[in-house]
Amino acid sequence: MEPFKWVVTHAALIAPKGDVLDLACGNGRHTRFALDQGFRVMAIDINLTGVEDLLDRTNLAVMETDLEEGFWPLGNAQFDGIIVTNYLHRPLFPHIVGALAPGGVLIYETFMAGNEAYGRPANPDFLLQPNELKDVCKRLDIVAFEQGLEDDDKPAVKQKIVAINRS
Repeated sequence: MEPFKWVVTHAALIAPKGDVLDLACGNGRHTRFALDQGFRVMAIDINLTGVEDLLDRTNLAVMETDLEEGFWPLGNAQFDGIIVTNYLHRPLFPHIVGALAPGGVLIYETFMAGNEAYGRPANPDFLLQPNELKDVCKRLDIVAFEQGLEDDDKPAVKQKIVAINRS
């Protein structure tokens, strides 16, 4: 599977050869992309079968854990880039923002309210509210933000942000 255009477009903002977290990595589309760009990658998910073929890569670390168990499994680790796509668990927001190193770049894209008209997810727990990612990133420098209906392959209502930790 191809990486999302949003990720490809903004990945150049991440420090070259930097440490990148692919949070809820799924099938590893963004892990693969980040590795191919020369980043050191930490891929984390509840199930790592989607990245099993990458386990011999020297710039890859993996962690199999349930991110929704109520604790942040990465401690005080910091990353030059954090990529999150098609995943939402609001209690992780402060941890995600806190894991950005100075100059670190957050690239986030997921579904938002209104998507229920086009399919899954439809549960409000998994749909961002309008401008919600802007609120999450209020202490960061927002470089790009989009929200609304996309009609690329399959119609979906999404919200996307790229923000940098300038502190």
